[in-house]
Amino acid sequence: NLRALALLFFVFGSLGSAWGPSDPFWTLWLYNGTWQVTRKDQPPQTLVNRCSSFGKFFACEQSVNGASVALLIFVPGNGTGHFFTQSVKTDGRAGGRGELQIEHNTWTYLSNWNDGGKTIYYRTTNVYDGRNHIHFEQAESTDNKTWVVKSSGDEVHPTGSKR
Repeated sequence: NLRALALLFFVFGSLGSAWGPSDPFWTLWLYNGTWQVTRKDQPPQTLVNRCSSFGKFFACEQSVNGASVALLIFVPGNGTGHFFTQSVKTDGRAGGRGELQIEHNTWTYLSNWNDGGKTIYYRTTNVYDGRNHIHFEQAESTDNKTWVVKSSGDEVHPTGSKR
């Protein structure tokens, strides 16, 4: 879709000539850098993603308020904009495999967890408004159909932050 490609070039175009559609990870570079995270009724937090790509992997070390919390790993999945994800905590424990689908300016992360024989489904939706603002919504479901929003907020690149 030419319109979708034009939107992606507009949003990601200024990242530099090293990234582009020939790099399977080119869209993921948008998340690299420092973000100020705000949620209703919670103090703001500083999220830093230090990202790198190597071979068939793209990974971001995530820090919150200066403390490293996880390594998020992306592997190309089935089709354009689809990735498999894995999160590894600082104690070396990994969560289950998740998925990310990127469609235009909307990134949808899906995962699930078996909680004592009962599966809980998780969905995080990030909607990008340009390169420096994300509105996110985190939801849970017990049937993978009816979703309950547990949290929402915004991530913004602070003025002058390095990417």
